[in-house]
Amino acid sequence: MEILGTTLRICVEDLESSVAFYERLAGGKAMRFERGGVSVAAIGCFLLMSGPEQEIEVLRKVSATIAVKDVDEAYMVLNASGARVIAGPVPTPAGRNLIAMHPDGSVFEYADRRVPTD
Repeated sequence: MEILGTTLRICVEDLESSVAFYERLAGGKAMRFERGGVSVAAIGCFLLMSGPEQEIEVLRKVSATIAVKDVDEAYMVLNASGARVIAGPVPTPAGRNLIAMHPDGSVFEYADRRVPTD
């Protein structure tokens, strides 16, 4: 499985002021989208999330997002290596993702940018 990079996941209370800070820090503009009632802003290697506490509580359990070339391959490698896939693979606004718990208990999102062709 080829790992292309990682994104730091940050849950924030005030998305607008946080976006301004991270845009200055990363030197770029935020790419924004909504998912399940959560507002998301991607800026460089940072993924800022804000929304209802019950949604954010779940998101806080995921340590980071790991970009991979192919989520299907990640699924196979994770299962063969002793990880437990707890959600996905599912389509996202930018491709596909899955959530996996590693044998040590840490939880990561694995995401690719492959948009299904169906």
